[in-house]
Amino acid sequence: MVFESASQWPSYEGQQREIPPPVSSYGFQKLAVEYFAQAAWDQYQLPFTIIRPFNCVGIGESRALGDEEIMSGNVQLAMSHVVPDLVQKVIKGQDPLHILGSGEQVRHYTYGGDLAAGIVTAMAHPDALGEDFNLSTSESTTVLELAELIWRKIKGPGVPLRLVHDEPYAHDVQRRVPSTEKAKRVLGFEATTSLDRMLDEVIPWITRAVDAGTI
Repeated sequence: MVFESASQWPSYEGQQREIPPPVSSYGFQKLAVEYFAQAAWDQYQLPFTIIRPFNCVGIGESRALGDEEIMSGNVQLAMSHVVPDLVQKVIKGQDPLHILGSGEQVRHYTYGGDLAAGIVTAMAHPDALGEDFNLSTSESTTVLELAELIWRKIKGPGVPLRLVHDEPYAHDVQRRVPSTEKAKRVLGFEATTSLDRMLDEVIPWITRAVDAGTI
């Protein structure tokens, strides 16, 4: 979200200081925290490393305390994260499937296990001190492509996908494409798990969680 106002991609480390600041309070808070980390080093020599995980996907997510439940078509949601939300809606039989906005929004869905490895690597690597890193897959996926993939994995090839386009969030970033070059060059880190493999793990877990009533 520090790259919220970007107009050129991929977004590289340092671009956040070259483009206009985020217009959403959510994005601005993230950018402010990065400045606070730098200030703590400047004033107190408190070491820091900044990491930016992109669109984490994995098992284990549950309904957060205080999350406001919202309706998406005929399905009530309490997480507002696109992968588990779409999986829930398909599992619960929503047809046509509701998505936010045009569906052309671009994201980089990154496996939680890959991100965990990247975080640990950045914490331990001596060349990471005082640096910032985008931790992400290099693969771009639109929400439409994601919805199609989830639908096919659950419904199979014979059921046509019909969509309803709901009003998007006020600050729904249309294109979020990070550069992954620095993390590979400095840390030797690459997120290699495919979205297809992520969904093969996540869909059964969410199915069981829905049955148990935990999400």
